[in-house]
Amino acid sequence: MGLLTNRVDRSEIKPGDHIYTYRAVFAYSHHGIFVGGSKVVHFTRVEGSSDAANEISGLSSSCPIFPDCGFRLPNSGVVLSCLNCFLRTGSLYSFEYGVSPSVFLSKVRGGTCTTAVSDPPEMVIHRAMHLLQNGFGNYDVFQNNCEDFALYCKTGLLTLDRLGVGRSGQASSVVGAPLAALLSSPLKFLIPSPVGVATVTAGMYCMSRYATDIGVRSDVIKVAVEDLAVNLGWGSSNEGAIVEHDDSIHLLDR
Repeated sequence: MGLLTNRVDRSEIKPGDHIYTYRAVFAYSHHGIFVGGSKVVHFTRVEGSSDAANEISGLSSSCPIFPDCGFRLPNSGVVLSCLNCFLRTGSLYSFEYGVSPSVFLSKVRGGTCTTAVSDPPEMVIHRAMHLLQNGFGNYDVFQNNCEDFALYCKTGLLTLDRLGVGRSGQASSVVGAPLAALLSSPLKFLIPSPVGVATVTAGMYCMSRYATDIGVRSDVIKVAVEDLAVNLGWGSSNEGAIVEHDDSIHLLDR
C-alpha cells in the first residue's frame, strides 16, 4: 500500500473488490464494487445537478463493448457500467480492508482504507447486484454517497445516527480537516513553532478520521441487504426483486 493510495493494475483486482478512481484532478474519488466480467456496480446522483449530469452522461453514452453498460432502474442511482466507463481516463485504485490502526492513521487522505473487515466476495457481489435492482436510497454527499455504498456492500454495516457523518472516509476528511484546524488554533499561543502547531493539527485530523471509521465506531449495525429498504424507510416499490447469488453470477458471465 502507498502512503496516499493503493494504485493497482486491472489484472490485480478480483470480483468483490472495492475499487475507486479520482475525478476532477484528484478533487474527489468515485467508488464502486467490481463484480467480474469487466463490470462495476456503483452509486451516483440522479438529481439534476451539473455533477450528476456529468457522471450519468459518462455512463449512459453508447458503450462500444458492453450493450448493458450504464444500466440502472428509473430514479435509482445504482448503476452497472463497464470498467472502462467507470474509470474514464482515471487510474485504478483498490480500497483496503482490515488495516491496522497505525496504517489507517498514516494515510494522509481519507477514503482509501478502513479497519473494518470485508465479508466474503460472494456476499459482496450479492449485495451489489441486489441493490442494482432495488436501489440504495437518495444520494447524499455526507451520509449516503458512492463510498458509503461500496462500504455497505463489503461489510453490511450501516450507521445508526442518520444525522451525523456516514461511513465515508472522504466525508469524514472534509469535516475533520477544518475541525482539526479550528480546535488547534488556540494552541498557537502555547506552541511558538509553526511546525509544532501543524503537527498537532495533523494529529487531530488523523484521530478525527479514525474515530469515524466504521471499524471502530460503536453506532454501526449489520443489516441484511434484503432488509435494507425496510430498515431505512425507503419503501418497498421493488419488493420481491431479490437477486439470488447464482442468478447474479449468471448475469455477470453473459
